[in-house]
Amino acid sequence: MSRIRAAFWDPTGKRYGIPTYPWRMSPPHLLTIRQLAAEGLRPGGQGVQAQVLWRSRRHSAPGVRAAYLYDIRFALPKRAATPCQLAALVKANAARRTCPDCLRDVGYVLPRHLGTCLDCAAHEAVA
Repeated sequence: MSRIRAAFWDPTGKRYGIPTYPWRMSPPHLLTIRQLAAEGLRPGGQGVQAQVLWRSRRHSAPGVRAAYLYDIRFALPKRAATPCQLAALVKANAARRTCPDCLRDVGYVLPRHLGTCLDCAAHEAVA
């Protein structure tokens, strides 16, 4: 194990407060929220069980990055939206696609910086 990986190896949680693993070295029963969602699960009220730490070389965010892990054994199935919630989402998305100037559904979400559809914004720029 390299020095960097060894620096993040703390399965007992003595150094970091919670069990900590290097990149790609966590136990298979610990997953991130996105991994749980891909399996159709949610954390279900459990707290963070462990973390993965790694050094980032990204220009915009250098330093140590963290991903929090949850135990799949305590995860619950994702909740399904009710028909009323789905209807409200349909209405909200339609409102985001409706231009306030020409009052038509343009088929895409209106850019917030313009506030209108691209056709109306082009006509305003020319006029």
